[in-house]
Amino acid sequence: MSQVLLVRHGQASWGSDDYDVLSDLGERQSRLLGEALAARGVVPDLVVRGAMRRHRQTAEQAVAGAGWAADVVVDDGWNEFDHVQMLAMHPPAYGEGEELTREQFQAWFEEATLRWTGGAYDEDYDESFTAFGARVDAALRRTVERLEPKQTAVVLTSGGPVSWVAASLLAGGADLWTQLNPVTVNSSVTKIVVGRRGATLVSFNDHSHLEAAGGGHITYR
Repeated sequence: MSQVLLVRHGQASWGSDDYDVLSDLGERQSRLLGEALAARGVVPDLVVRGAMRRHRQTAEQAVAGAGWAADVVVDDGWNEFDHVQMLAMHPPAYGEGEELTREQFQAWFEEATLRWTGGAYDEDYDESFTAFGARVDAALRRTVERLEPKQTAVVLTSGGPVSWVAASLLAGGADLWTQLNPVTVNSSVTKIVVGRRGATLVSFNDHSHLEAAGGGHITYR
């Protein structure tokens, strides 16, 4: 069997003017990931990343930490969904210009996510949730097709695609995705094996490399 290791990017710059850049901690998480995978004997035959800057930076740090020599393939099918547009399509029910508390923002994000995943407003979005899932499914197929039997691919992507692959392989849909996506840890690893029965989820959201590094390394945004 071949295997695909799906990696969520390291911590990005949530709340800043440019989210799509790793924080200092995000770079550290990504390097720790590469070091841990190398220590386990993981030598990928293929490294794939999404086209976003945080994917590239995560790949650079992980490859450097592991000392891998494999070429890196860019596939924008592994890009994250547009959370900025998702939020804009469902404005918060608070006063204009009001600074939201963490709790208020979380409630807004969850409500906006349910609107996007529900399917009733698909025409409002450049990419509906259904289209997002189909895009990620296609990216996984392309990755698997690049592998020979018993080969390994490492994919550097985002929490949304990782959670969708896990949810779909468990025969779940939007409801399961909305439960998995918020708990996907930065630089975590989700393992897929591919054999005669197709792709199978073996593990989800492994972040033992961060636990081994001590407190303060585990983040969700």
